[in-house]
Amino acid sequence: MFVVQKQRMANQKLDQLLNGYSAYAETDELIRLMRRRINSHNLDIHVDQTDIGCWFIPKN
Repeated sequence: MFVVQKQRMANQKLDQLLNGYSAYAETDELIRLMRRRINSHNLDIHVDQTDIGCWFIPKN
């Protein structure tokens, strides 16, 4: 997977969160990008880290 695709995928998952839907990320790189975007938008998100990936769940 190319960096541009990871950036695009992170943006799409952030849009899901902004619309009130949960998002799932499998790779460490995508999880890192998601956490960075969530922090920059000051979103109230529950993060459920598992052995195989990470769920980002809006708290609202």
